[in-house]
Amino acid sequence: MFSFKRFTIRQDRTAMKVCTDACVLGAYADVADESGRPARILDIGTGTGLLALMAAQRNPVARIDAVEVDEAAFGQARENVANSPFADRVRVWLGRVQAFVPSLPATADRHGAEDGIAGEDALYHRILTNPPFYTNHLRSPDSAVNRALHTDELPFTELVDAVQTLLRPDGQWWVLLPPHETSVLTQLAATAGLHPFRQLHLRHNDGKPIFRMITGFAYTRQAVQTETLAVHESVGSAYTPVFRALLRDFYLIF
Repeated sequence: MFSFKRFTIRQDRTAMKVCTDACVLGAYADVADESGRPARILDIGTGTGLLALMAAQRNPVARIDAVEVDEAAFGQARENVANSPFADRVRVWLGRVQAFVPSLPATADRHGAEDGIAGEDALYHRILTNPPFYTNHLRSPDSAVNRALHTDELPFTELVDAVQTLLRPDGQWWVLLPPHETSVLTQLAATAGLHPFRQLHLRHNDGKPIFRMITGFAYTRQAVQTETLAVHESVGSAYTPVFRALLRDFYLIF
């Protein structure tokens, strides 16, 4: 169990546990609707429901859908949402995002996406993704772990197709990946007209190489704004002031 300031994540039935880089994605990604309308946000592969709940805390008017293909993780995410202060604004769906059809809140059925309705009003201002990225690595005997870590269920090509289908023309897609996989995804996204506009490079400390990148994509091509975040100080294990400021609204220790 991982307790945050405003919600708790139980994770005993999920393959992917709460991790630092996912928390940075949830705190860093732009989840505001610049038009002033209530934002619609989609979390692809929600796992425990972490990103959906962080988005709900940061945007008090957003309506959030969270899609999860693993049944055990789906059940746990739904319980985590139900036990949070944001249960009236977050819906958890069981199924593959490749087949997901968005629903407007007034007509949505919590138990499946097949009854949803399409149309620009049902598309998303923001999409958040912490996708699986292993391809040829050794497999775990646990099928849920394989589903969470390997790209079999959600190849990058199918992920890009899903985002292109579900994202509004003026929307943003935020992705967390290692550097090499970020480069691969960026090339695929360009074929769909999606281009990076902002990127955060994550390091364990200033002396370590980049281990994750958080990239914001949009349909407009523009200069990429690049930032670097070190999680820990160069000496010792203390968190850096920048990391503390970013996660202050979530971590109990801050």
